[in-house]
Amino acid sequence: MASSLLLPFASSRSVNKRSVSSKEYVLPSICEDFQLKSMPNRSISKLHPCCMVRSSISFSNMKKILVSLNHPAHYHLFKNTVAILRQRGYEPLYVISNKDILERLMIAENVEYIKLNEQIRRKKSMLSVFWGAGIDLLRKDYLLFCFVRKYRPSIMIGTDISITHIGKLRNIPTLFFNEDDFEINKLACMFAYPFVTKVVSPDICSVGKYTRKKIAYKGYQKIAYLHPDYFSPDYELIKGIVGKDESFFIIRLVSLTAGHDLTGQHNGISMFLLDNLIDILSRYGRIFITSETVLDAKYNRYVLKMEPNLMHHLLSFATLFIGDSQSMCFEAGLLGTPYIRYNDFVGKISVLNEVEHTYKLGVGIPTDNPSRLLNVIEELLSTPDLKSVWREKVKQVYKDKIDVAKFYADVIENEIK
Repeated sequence: MASSLLLPFASSRSVNKRSVSSKEYVLPSICEDFQLKSMPNRSISKLHPCCMVRSSISFSNMKKILVSLNHPAHYHLFKNTVAILRQRGYEPLYVISNKDILERLMIAENVEYIKLNEQIRRKKSMLSVFWGAGIDLLRKDYLLFCFVRKYRPSIMIGTDISITHIGKLRNIPTLFFNEDDFEINKLACMFAYPFVTKVVSPDICSVGKYTRKKIAYKGYQKIAYLHPDYFSPDYELIKGIVGKDESFFIIRLVSLTAGHDLTGQHNGISMFLLDNLIDILSRYGRIFITSETVLDAKYNRYVLKMEPNLMHHLLSFATLFIGDSQSMCFEAGLLGTPYIRYNDFVGKISVLNEVEHTYKLGVGIPTDNPSRLLNVIEELLSTPDLKSVWREKVKQVYKDKIDVAKFYADVIENEIK
């Protein structure tokens, strides 16, 4: 039975009480330990009170793997690898910071986890972004240190910088998974790579001067969860949202305050451009908008309302995806849905360059050319059997690349041994 503990950095509003059936405890101080009680077949153990727990944590002698996440896509990244590791007798545990819909996603998937703290909501100015990111990192380092001291994992893996710092301090091996080039995500890499044991990264990605630490592979992170061996689109799960043969479009708007957005002022889809997109796309089908930020009430009719764990099914059946998000554009392409990526990272990220230029699964357009965005939409929507063409294209990707989820499991197991 999962248990939920609410603490100073995790408000009760952040927990879906329908999904968490056990009691909630609010602790008076962030400086005292507490006992995690009433868990069948589990030992009673002390944790730091800044953790929000939705997990039947074991402090057994099994080889424990701490999996640290800070983005919804990263849960998907590791879920199949975690399943493989469990089959091999390991005990992985998710540790998260709340980002966008990450916690909602994990609750919907009925996954156990530890939430260390709420992330600061960053206003879109360079000073506030840097300040918020710095405070997030310091607080996460402190909380993770306290937790790791009690939990004592055999290895820490993930996409979170803090594991590299705490791994170094506690002499625990760490694997940092990244597919952003060093040059595009320099700040995060400079804070992580000097301390990490190994960097697990696609062969075409740059890791700067840390090549001796790189474990390269022929693939992309998103293949770990979108490969046909692991994911099959199921229309029955989304039939309440769209008709079976209905044309529809998904527009994704992000806040552009992620790690790779901190190295400069980066732009995406403006509200003026969004109005133009709606005007064009509404002639061809339905429009759904998903946004990290709150939109004006006039867009309410387009806002997508569904459980986050259904997104890949919806994305698979979409006619076209348009966004300023790197992750969801990439996912759309690997699911056989044409995408248009509109942001200032176009031409700068190796994995997306390959997807767009070698496999031609999407089109990247920089923000100084909005007219091209509108023209490309018209070109794509005039293509006969557009979805069939894209599904054929994506087959070549899976022929060329490895089983990434299994490769990750092998790498993790090798580092433990």
